[in-house]
Amino acid sequence: MKPASGGANHNSPLLRVTRCAMSNLKELKNRKKPQRSKSKSNARYYLIGGIAVAAIIVYILATTVLHGQGGVAKPIILYVNQGNGVVNGSNFGELLDTATSHGFNTIFFQIYRSGTLLFSNSSLSQFVVSAHAQDLKIFFALYFTNSTQTIPHSIYTDGEDGISLDMSTLSVSSQVTLLNDLTVSYSGKTAVTTTDPTIPLSPDLLIVETYSQADKQYIHQGIIAGVEVVATTSKQDYEQQVQYALANSNGVMVFDYAGLVKSGY
Repeated sequence: MKPASGGANHNSPLLRVTRCAMSNLKELKNRKKPQRSKSKSNARYYLIGGIAVAAIIVYILATTVLHGQGGVAKPIILYVNQGNGVVNGSNFGELLDTATSHGFNTIFFQIYRSGTLLFSNSSLSQFVVSAHAQDLKIFFALYFTNSTQTIPHSIYTDGEDGISLDMSTLSVSSQVTLLNDLTVSYSGKTAVTTTDPTIPLSPDLLIVETYSQADKQYIHQGIIAGVEVVATTSKQDYEQQVQYALANSNGVMVFDYAGLVKSGY
């Protein structure tokens, strides 16, 4: 996957082609040619004009898919599940390299599993600094397995861009309680990853784990669709699913980093 991260890229190849074509158009228009070459000049003029128009159209379409109508970059999220492959200070740089080389602009980094905070606050702060140095947003992902587990409020001031709650195994009422706790006490962005497309929750980012073909019906604007790497059949299938999610929802979340590395995509 090679979607652009962040805002519109003013040095993109498409823009360079367009600028070059428009420059050639101006040069051709102002250049005086002998009468005998008029037909060739006109043909070349129209050809370059057609290329310029095509480049502009392609650029507009690509920008709309990646950024939406408002021009704000859609989240292109890489989820790190510590249960499938440990990522810590020793290999965090490899995670960042993979994220940037594959066009992600956001990382959901799992730091809490089943009631246990996996890192110290100083380590979390360093992860944030490193991610931001690569122009990546980072959300701390919290994985809950029962209703007695609580949000560790100590992580609220580590500089992260947001916190994501992964709590699909809990009852709806417990999920509502956890999200309310986060919303009231936390000033950053809130996110929820869920297997239930009808869940009555309204975080800033609602990610529905649309991993199977049957889940495609739940992909729509207003949610962020999910793609599971191990559920894809090939790199082409993976890229098609990612582009479909980007085009038909508010972004895409790829699950997960370990699967992406193993696939070799």
